[in-house]
Amino acid sequence: MKRLQILIGKTIVKLLHLFRRNAGNLPGIVLWHISRHKCCSMFRVDCPIIAVTGTNGKTSVTNCIAKLFEGSGKTIIINREGNNLDTGICSLLLRHCDMSGRVKADYLILETDESHVPVVYSQLKLDTLVVLDFFRDQLDRNGEMETLIQKINKFCKTFEGNLILNGDDPNTARLGRANPRNKNVKYFHAERYRFATEEIFEASEGRFCPFCGEALEYEYYQYSHIGKFLCKKCGFGSYEPYITATDIDLEKPVFTADGHTYSPKLNSIYNVYNMTAVAAVAKLYGIEQSVTDKVISHYTVKNGRMESFMLGDRKATLNLAKNPVGANMTLRVMNEMQGEKELLFVLNDNVADGLDVSWIWDINFSVFERVTRVVTSGTRAYDIAVRIKCSGYDPARIAVRPDLDKAVAELAKTPGRKFVIANYTAVQPTRAALKRYIAKHGGK
Repeated sequence: MKRLQILIGKTIVKLLHLFRRNAGNLPGIVLWHISRHKCCSMFRVDCPIIAVTGTNGKTSVTNCIAKLFEGSGKTIIINREGNNLDTGICSLLLRHCDMSGRVKADYLILETDESHVPVVYSQLKLDTLVVLDFFRDQLDRNGEMETLIQKINKFCKTFEGNLILNGDDPNTARLGRANPRNKNVKYFHAERYRFATEEIFEASEGRFCPFCGEALEYEYYQYSHIGKFLCKKCGFGSYEPYITATDIDLEKPVFTADGHTYSPKLNSIYNVYNMTAVAAVAKLYGIEQSVTDKVISHYTVKNGRMESFMLGDRKATLNLAKNPVGANMTLRVMNEMQGEKELLFVLNDNVADGLDVSWIWDINFSVFERVTRVVTSGTRAYDIAVRIKCSGYDPARIAVRPDLDKAVAELAKTPGRKFVIANYTAVQPTRAALKRYIAKHGGK
């Protein structure tokens, strides 16, 4: 029966490729129905599996971890295209397995949707789970964040593999107590950076201890609820970090971890946490320092995540933001840069985005610094314009252009530094609009 299922799946993959279509999800969906919702159980994976999950940052961290092993001469399998549900992972393994379902590689490195961690790894043996952060995200699909955390916490109660956790996120760090028998729990931490605050700066979800209910006390907030915290009643938050980012200077940008100084391409505290997670994996698996240096210092992205463009002689930075924290982080990067700048915000409400866009009211627009003009676009261009206006921003400086090409042209018509925020289904059309402008008017 298993061979027949794999044959069906591989046939679908070949047919899709024949018609030049992406076989990212459909083969897995078909096998999901045939296998009675156990589409990953038919594969035999003998190599270690490293999974990365969390609300924000998992694509970047997964790709960096892959580069660590590739740079070490290992054969890896990775879902680079981001199909991170059980059906997407099934489709990936179909492309790499033989007819018996055996998958050959040195390592499997899998970005995994938070809600699908228990689903996938009840069927595949997991070696290492990296958990980056938890924020409210797509509530109409995921439900409340606590529901999601409880699902992963239940999985962690019996998991005895390596668990690499963001120790500065109480929602993530709590997973370290799920299984007292697991001696392989490791936390990464970042010391206070220049723009950290002593008061909450944005909407957050980490105010109370998940074990005793006491209010958590923060020494500092890096962003949202990420920071140095402690429960004075039960001691939650007191742990020995496996690796710590120190001497963080985002202007250069540089940071130090385990005595090694890194110069990442992306200058945000959010990226420092991501790269510290990567350094933790490198340390765990004994990756040569020269390889880790190269990965962290050279990694950049071309998929709308802090991606740079030149609109003529005007530098623009595009970033995906699918929830309030993602948007707030881009605003932080923008605010922390000196000089005047302008913002284009593209907001869609397609099914993949979540039809409910009420999350935009948790974005902290009231802290705009030296933002001289805002352009809004997308299917909900007027909604985001109203939200920014209600933050106290001068409506005379807001231009609404639902058409993306007109929005980009509007943004580029004045000199100065540009920032572009786009949510999930908006980011690729926005990239395309930026490239069309460059093709017509020059830039790169």
